[in-house]
Amino acid sequence: MGWSKKEKLGLACIAVALIALPFVLAMAGTAWVRITNFAVLFVLLSLGLNIVVGFAGLLDLGYVAFFAVGAYVYALLASPHFGLHLPFWLILPLGAAVAGIAGAVLGAPTLRLRGDYLAIVTLGFGEIVRIFMNNLSAPVNITNGPKGINLIDPFRLGDFSFSANSGALSGPIKYYYFLLLVLLAVIVINRRLQDSRIGRAWVAIREDEIAAKAAGINTRNIKLLAFAMGASFGGIAGGMFAAIQGFVSPESFILNESIMILAMVVLGGMGNIWGVIAGAALLSFMPELLRYTVEPAQKALFGRMLVDPEVLRMLIFGLALVLTMRFRPAGLWPETRHKRELDADRK
Repeated sequence: MGWSKKEKLGLACIAVALIALPFVLAMAGTAWVRITNFAVLFVLLSLGLNIVVGFAGLLDLGYVAFFAVGAYVYALLASPHFGLHLPFWLILPLGAAVAGIAGAVLGAPTLRLRGDYLAIVTLGFGEIVRIFMNNLSAPVNITNGPKGINLIDPFRLGDFSFSANSGALSGPIKYYYFLLLVLLAVIVINRRLQDSRIGRAWVAIREDEIAAKAAGINTRNIKLLAFAMGASFGGIAGGMFAAIQGFVSPESFILNESIMILAMVVLGGMGNIWGVIAGAALLSFMPELLRYTVEPAQKALFGRMLVDPEVLRMLIFGLALVLTMRFRPAGLWPETRHKRELDADRK
């Protein structure tokens, strides 16, 4: 079915807004462009986790481990740590492949687990990866331990560096456009997966695994594929994170990051690609907006600081999540089938 004129106009407006966005944000400072870049990274991570949680219905609390794998693969192969400086277009697919293998390794022993048991195992896997990264500095120094790896190479294409300023295009703006292209590719892949036989098999497993197996679906392979596909997107995001930051350490991949990514998926609407994107963008920008407004607001109202901005920021953030889950349990933009299930359960 073709696009209507209104849909084409809407897409054109969104495209123009996304292209102009970094220049508008740059007027308020480069920091907001960097915040937007990290928001795009969280969108990528949320879309990867949505395959596991939203499509296949497998609760994963250790997703940040795949983010860490991708980041360390890039850091080890594009830094002075091992003296390797491979091009990013070679490392990113390699990081995605290594993360995908890690996802299959995680999925293999958890095929019979669901719900709370699966959540505990995946949580443990995430912590194991972080502890490994923290301790693989002796007797052979692989990850440099808690000190992390620095001086990581930025993305380069010949003499063109994404981190260097080039006239009106600053480093963060160039990274923004690259991230946007990767995001569009990931959205297309997610859409094709969702409408494919594999996507329908994931939904069947989410709805009723026993019935799916009785219908002839190879649940073992399909679940492993969900873990591997979701993990590969995390690996890509990790590689880009390492290049943008120029530094990685185990402290960047703690449990709170996994919880945050899961909250983005649940808040936006599990199983709905556009809902997940909205949830990830909202939870990426809202804390930063509160960070920049809480302190000035208190000084304007009371003349001094009454509550630490970080405490108040997290309080408002947590209250917003609680209210959303109370009144919109299926998320802000839920998948139709999932919303129907929750509505039936509440009756």
